[in-house]
Amino acid sequence: MDTFTALTGRVLLLDYNRRRSTADRINALVDAALIAEREATPPRTYLGASRLGHACERALQFEFAGAPKDEGADFSGQTLRIFAIGHQLEDLAIRWLRAGGIDLVTQKRDGGQFGFSVAGGRIRGHVDGIIASAPAALGMRVPALWECKTMNAKNWRACVKDGVTVSKPVYAAQIAIYQAYMESSVPGISAAPALFTAINKDTAELHHELVPFDADLAQRMSDRAVRILQATDAGELLPRIAANRDFFECRFCAHAERCWGLAT
Repeated sequence: MDTFTALTGRVLLLDYNRRRSTADRINALVDAALIAEREATPPRTYLGASRLGHACERALQFEFAGAPKDEGADFSGQTLRIFAIGHQLEDLAIRWLRAGGIDLVTQKRDGGQFGFSVAGGRIRGHVDGIIASAPAALGMRVPALWECKTMNAKNWRACVKDGVTVSKPVYAAQIAIYQAYMESSVPGISAAPALFTAINKDTAELHHELVPFDADLAQRMSDRAVRILQATDAGELLPRIAANRDFFECRFCAHAERCWGLAT
């Protein structure tokens, strides 16, 4: 009988499973640093073109107004790592396309990104790149917008099967608004179909498709942005997307508690 048992009459059980592994401790440090880095980043003070295609206008209004997210709804360290990997893969895609003979310009002469700013800077967007020229065999018109996204295998296969407009309407809206608002600084960019590149994060497969300019979609997104600005300035809350909190979009919304806690 050991000393502990003799003195207390109880058996000492050692639970080695409760001890955090080296991997857990390192990951906790990494994630804490990423979260701190993100929290130190100044919040957006504008409506981003990449978000205008989101299904719920009230959710966009909350984002634009800087409303705090629900407790526990902010991005985790793992999610931030996923975002960072996506940015690195986009950099690789730029190198691959250039190696294939596509003249892809991603920065202005001053080093900044191409983009647009309207409504006094309250609606903005930054594009991934502009194609200045391409091999004749591709038959592409230039200058053309280039947008790149990374996806898991399931979403990537859906994009290949149905195209970006059907499978990822938020991306399609982003492309249309970019083509519309970049026309003044890059004449002809709305006349040429955009090149959309999707990277399968699981397999490194690449999908490319040409996306013609959808003027109607661009107008709807522009009208939506103005509607959000006007409602926010007037102190009015835009309608919810659904009548029931169990609606799919609401279940994954970072402002669901705030939204459904309101009377209307």
